Amino acid sequence: MKTNNLEKEKTNSGQILDFKILKRLISFVKPYKLRFSVLILLTLALAAIAPIRPYLIQYTLDNDVATNNYQGLLNMIVILIVLLILQAIIQYYHTYISGWVGQYVIKDIRVKLYSHLLKLRLKFYDNTPIGQLVTRTVSDVETLSEVFSQGLAAMIADVLQLVFILGIMFYTDWRLTLVSLSMLPLFLISTYVFKEKIKVAFNEVRNAVSNLNTFVQEHITGMSIVQIFGSEKQEYEKFKTINEEHKKANIKTVKYYSIYFPVAEIFSASGLGLLIWYGANGVLNENETGITLGMLIAFIMYIQMFFRPIRMIADRFNTLQLGIVSTSRILKLLDNDEHIVNQGSYKLKNIKGDVKFDNVWFAYNDKDYVLKGISFSVKSGETLALVGATGAGKSSIINLLNRFYEINRGEISVDKVKIDDIDLDNLRTHIGVVLQDVFLFSNTIRYNITLGNSDITEKQIIEAAKLVDAWKFIEKLPGGLDYNVMERGATLSVGQRQLISFVRTMVHNPKIIVLDEATSSVDTETEELIQNAIEKMMKGRTAIVIAHRLSTIKKSNKIIVLDKGEIKEEGTHDFLLENDGHYAQLHKMQYKEIV
Repeated sequence: MKTNNLEKEKTNSGQILDFKILKRLISFVKPYKLRFSVLILLTLALAAIAPIRPYLIQYTLDNDVATNNYQGLLNMIVILIVLLILQAIIQYYHTYISGWVGQYVIKDIRVKLYSHLLKLRLKFYDNTPIGQLVTRTVSDVETLSEVFSQGLAAMIADVLQLVFILGIMFYTDWRLTLVSLSMLPLFLISTYVFKEKIKVAFNEVRNAVSNLNTFVQEHITGMSIVQIFGSEKQEYEKFKTINEEHKKANIKTVKYYSIYFPVAEIFSASGLGLLIWYGANGVLNENETGITLGMLIAFIMYIQMFFRPIRMIADRFNTLQLGIVSTSRILKLLDNDEHIVNQGSYKLKNIKGDVKFDNVWFAYNDKDYVLKGISFSVKSGETLALVGATGAGKSSIINLLNRFYEINRGEISVDKVKIDDIDLDNLRTHIGVVLQDVFLFSNTIRYNITLGNSDITEKQIIEAAKLVDAWKFIEKLPGGLDYNVMERGATLSVGQRQLISFVRTMVHNPKIIVLDEATSSVDTETEELIQNAIEKMMKGRTAIVIAHRLSTIKKSNKIIVLDKGEIKEEGTHDFLLENDGHYAQLHKMQYKEIV
C-alpha cells in the first residue's frame, strides 16, 4: 500500500493559528490587493454602522418621544431608513467582493497545484495514494473559499464591531456596560472550550474525507479485480468501516455545536436579564441614576449585537482553522521538491537517434539498485531488444531514457549529448513510448491520439492509423475519430486500445521508438498486424523493444539479456542461441510452453 507524508497530517489541538501559514495564504491575495483593500474598507464601514442604530434610537426616545417632538421623530425615522439602506448596500458589496476574491484565489491555487503535480517525478506518484491528491486538489482547495467568504474578512468585521460597540457602551454608561458584560467571562470560557473541541473534530473530519476519497478512488478504479476475485463482501465491509469513521467524525462536530449554542444562548439571555433588572430600577429612579428608558432599550440592542458576533467568531475561527489545516496540506504538497529539474537548454535538431548508456546505476529508493553498471549503445536505425525475467530492470531502462527518474551514477546520451543537458520537453518529443498497459482518457479517439495538440491534423492521424492498420476499426465506430472511448478505453478491446497507442506514438513522428511489451496483450492475429506496422515505423528510426515473446525480436540488431539489474548476455538471436546461455534457456522454456 502506498504511504506518504501526506497521508497523516494532524494539527495539534492546542495550537493557536499558525500565522506563518496564514501569511502564505494571504500572499495568494496579492494579485487582487486592490479589491481586498476595498473589502477591508467595507469591513470597517460595516463595523462602524451597526452600533449607530441603537444610539440613534436612544436619542429619539429620550429627546423626541419624551418631548412629543413629532417632526424630530419623523426626521429620525428617515435617517434610520437611509442608514439601513446604506448598510444593506455595503453588506451586498462586502459579501460579493469577499466571495469574488475567494473564488479567484482558489482558482489560482488549484491551477498552481495542478501545474506542480504535472512536474513531479513518477517516484512521488509511486508512493502517494491518488485519492489523497484528489482531496488536496479539490476538497482542501474548496475549503479555502470559505476562509475568504466566511472566515477572515467576516471575523475581522465581527471583532471591529465588538470594539465599536464596547466603545459606545462605555461612553454611554459604564454601569450598564459592566452589568451587561457580567456573563461575558463564562461566555468566553465556553466559547474557548468549544473552539478547541471543534478544531479537533474538524481535523478528524478532514482526515476521514481523505481516507474515504482514497478508498473509493482506488477501489472503483480496480473494481474489475475486486469482482474477479470475489472480494465484494470484504471490500464492502472495509468501506462500511471507513464510512462509519467519517460519520462519527461529523456527528462529533454536530454534538459540539448542539451543546455550545444553547449554552451560549443561556449566558446571553442571563446577561440580558440582569441588564433589564438593573436598568429598569435605574429608569424608575432616573433622577438619581441618570438612566433613561432610551438608554435601557439601546443597551438591550447593544448586548444582542455584542453576543451575536462572539458566537459567530467561534464558528468563523474554526472555519479559519480548518482553512489553515487545508492550507498546510496544500503547501506541503507545493513545497515538495520531488520534481525533475529541467536544467538542460540544448535542443536536438536533425536528430539521428543514437542512444548510449555508460555504466548506469539506478535505485528507486537510493539504496537497492535495480540497474548495476548498465552499458550499451544503439545506433540510428538499429533495433535493440531487452529480455529478462520480471524485475530484471527492463522497464527501468526505458524510464531513465525519458528522464522519468534520475540516475544515481553513470551517463545516458542521445546523439552524444547527455540527456541532462537536453531540454526535457525537446528530449521527450523525440522519444515515442508504447506501454503494455495502455491508458486512454475518457474522451474521443482523436483526443487520445493527439492529446489536445491542435498542430496534428486529421490527415496525419488517418495516415498513422492506416500505417498500423487501426483505421479499419476506427472508421467503423459511431463518429469515427470522435467516438468517445469512455474511462480507460472501456468500450474498446485490449487489441484496439493497443493499436490506438501505436497511432498516438506514430502521429508525433518520433526518431526513437520504445516498445514496452507492446504485443503481449493482443491476440495472434492482431500481433501479426502490429508486427507488420512495427517493421514499417522502425524504418529510419532507433527502436528499443522490451519483449516477452522472443519470436518478435528475432530480427533485432542486438539483444540484451538482463538479470537482477545486470547484463548477462548480448548479441543477435542466432548468436545467443548458439552460445547456449540465459537467452537459450529462455527460448527453450518459451518454445516448450508453446509446444
